[in-house]
Amino acid sequence: MNGKISALDLAPEELSEPTKAYFAKCEEKLGLVPNVLKAYAFDDKKLRAFTDMYNDLMLGESGLSKLEREMIAVAVSSINHCYYCLTAHGAAVRQLSGDPALGEMIVMNFRAADLSPRQTAMLEFAVKLTEQPAKIVEADRAALRQAGFADRDIWDIASTAAFFNMSNRVAAAIDMRPNDEYHAMAR
Repeated sequence: MNGKISALDLAPEELSEPTKAYFAKCEEKLGLVPNVLKAYAFDDKKLRAFTDMYNDLMLGESGLSKLEREMIAVAVSSINHCYYCLTAHGAAVRQLSGDPALGEMIVMNFRAADLSPRQTAMLEFAVKLTEQPAKIVEADRAALRQAGFADRDIWDIASTAAFFNMSNRVAAAIDMRPNDEYHAMAR
């Protein structure tokens, strides 16, 4: 790929002032502008829609912790073999958990990780929704309630898993590559 962030040749358009400010905030907080944002930069409207949804799901008010949402991203991306998201969100799991092995363990087999029953139930649901969405039944939601999740939390688990399924598919379709910096983060 020779340093390209995707296999598509889509020239970035002139960024709007809000997008420039958002990229500057990323640079300040993360030390980089994630390649996924650069990939969307060919269309400011699509970029804003993506970032608005991402920020709402991953950073907004929720009964799920930021770590739990990142764990969902990694578990879903593991099923989908999404190199970009496994790299970027694996780094976030390492950073938020303080455990350098947890991200990789979730990638390989979250069921073997040292997770709480709540987290295991959450990831079981996210993985089933990824692999067999038509087979989700009331018993699956009941298992989440039994693990301590409110109905609003179930919505958030489902929405986060669905978002990463969509993102994984776009990343696979365009061969999106993660920023090199993610590989060394929180190690």
